[in-house]
Amino acid sequence: MNRFPAHLEIRKSPILIFTFLSLVLLICTFSVFAQYTQTKKPNILFCIADDASLEHISAYGFNHTAWVKTPTFDKIAQQGLLFMNAYTPNAKCSPSRACILTGRNPWQLEAAANHNSYFPAKFTTFMEALGKNGYDVGFTGKGWTPGNPGAVQGQRRQLTGKEYKDVKLTPPTKQMGVTNYPGNFEAFLKERNNEKPFAFWFGSWEPHRDYEYGSGTEKGRKKISDINKVPPFWIDNDSTRNDMLDYAFELEYFDRNLQKMLDVLEKNGELENTIIVVTSDNGMPFPRVKGHVYAYDNHLPLAIMWKGHIANPGRKVNDLVSFIDFTPTFLEIAGLTNASAKMEPVQGKSLLQLIKAKSSDKASRSNDHVLLGRERTDVGRPHDEGYPVRAIVKGNFFYARNYEPDRWPCGDPETGYMDTDGSPTKTSILNANRAGLFPNIWGLSFGKHPAELLYDLTNDPYCINNLAQLPKYLKIKNALRTQMERELKQQQDPRMLGNGSIFDKYPYAQQPVLNYYDRFMNGENIPAGWILPTDFEKKGFVPPKF
Repeated sequence: MNRFPAHLEIRKSPILIFTFLSLVLLICTFSVFAQYTQTKKPNILFCIADDASLEHISAYGFNHTAWVKTPTFDKIAQQGLLFMNAYTPNAKCSPSRACILTGRNPWQLEAAANHNSYFPAKFTTFMEALGKNGYDVGFTGKGWTPGNPGAVQGQRRQLTGKEYKDVKLTPPTKQMGVTNYPGNFEAFLKERNNEKPFAFWFGSWEPHRDYEYGSGTEKGRKKISDINKVPPFWIDNDSTRNDMLDYAFELEYFDRNLQKMLDVLEKNGELENTIIVVTSDNGMPFPRVKGHVYAYDNHLPLAIMWKGHIANPGRKVNDLVSFIDFTPTFLEIAGLTNASAKMEPVQGKSLLQLIKAKSSDKASRSNDHVLLGRERTDVGRPHDEGYPVRAIVKGNFFYARNYEPDRWPCGDPETGYMDTDGSPTKTSILNANRAGLFPNIWGLSFGKHPAELLYDLTNDPYCINNLAQLPKYLKIKNALRTQMERELKQQQDPRMLGNGSIFDKYPYAQQPVLNYYDRFMNGENIPAGWILPTDFEKKGFVPPKF
């Protein structure tokens, strides 16, 4: 007869004891592993140049821009993905960044569709969402700006996380910023909670203007003769070429800092678990580019590296993608939904399917077009009105609709064409026009344009030859306009719903230049700011025929 109670019989069997202890150990191990994996969500490093065009990133292989070298961007593309058709919906600093941060198109962002606006309180950014859901978040350099981000409970909103700016350096030129980007990134990593993933925004101030004239040749060791092609909407002279080389010098400075950011990641053991995204907010700060709506303005560089998660690194992705796709990508990586992140509905689509695809075939998201737009990018028109445009890129065609073609696209001549940054290139065009030279170039960069524009990007990548009025292209033009405006209505674009004037009524965040045009025309002596004294035309200016 067994003297032990049934529930104590386990003590009599070493095999049962071993089995029981193994099961306990397995359960504990699984529990610890589950907790560990929950803290090992991927880090996010978002790197954005300020005013850099796609043609000047050497990974894209343009022979006529071999005078610019970006080896770090190229390495990220080689070890990750190079996106061939990435577009910002708005080619101006703060609207472009607002699209990135919210996953919404500019016409869905109320005041944030405008440059230098008050950021609406209703829109949460992906950096804010990540910060509330287990991520340490921060930024260095240029975040969302210019504009007023607003406040929450008396505290200034941190749209791109906590700012890190205390680490300084002596820059290569006096016109560059003193922010030590990798040094501030290092400070962030030392301060953060190592048990949590992080999201960090590296916003280079370069190659934004101003430039130190001649720095490209003197410090960048470049030659005027290195440039074998100047875009057809600028004057090909030494002044313009020097300007382009100065821009290249600053772009290469961004690329060198990008390498240092990777070095900091590797030093801290985080390179393997970080998705790295590198892009620009809009095209270069030259006439007819930054702030406008053409392929050269909105079509931007994009490379993504994520070790261990990209099949066949070095692939080129030909799919059309929009900057509104970044937010849903980062939310998915973090295991968040739009609802759990408590964000307004996101218009973009996650890029993860493209990232994890095994080939460059377009078997991914079936996107065959992107939408672009513009409202008030800068002041310089009566009552600070904008220049509203909507556009669609589909196939090899670029269609744009100017909804106020009687307005000056670059700002009124008497106020210095304020929608184009002051530069030697700009001054060359304006001075030549005053001398009766190159009226077509002046017209392309500063003149008024018809309501509809249509370009064949295959044969006309610089968008010079408008096909909109040719009977041969009538069917294509009408189809693109119909599709574009139908989708804009679905997205509740106020301009499609009879309320487009709302964008001109949103207040400008920098009050001292509010109503610049009206005050200037009334004789007030207002500093030009980012435009040059030579940019102003006399009252009664008569534009040339072009």
